[in-house]
Amino acid sequence: MSASMPGDGRFELVVAAKERVAEAVVRVVLTRPDGVALPVWTPGAHIDLILAGQLVRQYSLCGDPADDGRWEIGVLHEPDGRGGSRHVHQVLDVGDQVTASAPRNNFQLVPAPEYLFLAGGIGITPILPMVHAAQAAGATWRLVYGGRRHASMAFLDRLAQYGSRVTIHPEDIHGQLDLASLLDIPRPDVAVYCCGPEGLLAAVESRCSVWPAGSLHVERFQPRSAGADDIAGTGTAVALSEFDVVLAQSGRTVRVPTSLSVLEALEAAGVDVLSSCREGVCGTCETGVIEGEPDHRDSILTEEERAASDLMMVCVSRSRTPKLVLDL
Repeated sequence: MSASMPGDGRFELVVAAKERVAEAVVRVVLTRPDGVALPVWTPGAHIDLILAGQLVRQYSLCGDPADDGRWEIGVLHEPDGRGGSRHVHQVLDVGDQVTASAPRNNFQLVPAPEYLFLAGGIGITPILPMVHAAQAAGATWRLVYGGRRHASMAFLDRLAQYGSRVTIHPEDIHGQLDLASLLDIPRPDVAVYCCGPEGLLAAVESRCSVWPAGSLHVERFQPRSAGADDIAGTGTAVALSEFDVVLAQSGRTVRVPTSLSVLEALEAAGVDVLSSCREGVCGTCETGVIEGEPDHRDSILTEEERAASDLMMVCVSRSRTPKLVLDL
């Protein structure tokens, strides 16, 4: 089997190592079978892992970006999930081959004089290379890492080197994170990075609503909690309606009915759009908007990016205007 799949940005990799790093969490190391260097990546990046030929799941890279010979991911076993983590934990073994995408980053670490990192559970994975980068840059930083139990919290050995900069907060001993003391007083020039379960993210977003614009950066592993007519979980209801999508590069017009997403309508019309999660989480289908106002339903864009209305995730977002002109 070749080391890469030409033309589609995917790579055939081999599982070089797999080990348990906490209750229900395994660390998986991926390498290229031909030994060729892997694409570079930056802290916050994730890859798609294609398992058993059909399961596509996104996992954050948690190793060292300077090591171009291997990618590392941490995978939480979710018994009630859709089968991806179960496959990694119960089927995937050292020596097996898997297909992965090139890294993408919707959670970039921006330059800042000070950082506050907040991680919950498996949300520690994208944060690991971030704290390493902040340390290397000489920035002031602090990590507060919460989990249900000490035994369920992964990568504690890696974090031990940072000493008092890291606070380990198992809930069964210390209760829930004290977000009020961490976030209720806005601090200019502090970048807040948060990844974890939806309850933590929603609470952090609420408390950071009075912070300077652009202070908070979050990443979700699952879509925001939202109803079918709810814009990105904001509580603002917009009835679904049909609209036209105009493809700027060809001039074609595709009608999007209420029963289909933009992505599905484009695919039905024979238009090839790169996509992966189809839930508005991974960012693969990000598309430029030239004209019209998107109805954003993704879990990626910031409020400032939504207000700009110059891009959208076509797998879930729709239109608030009768026509959208897309850069396709």
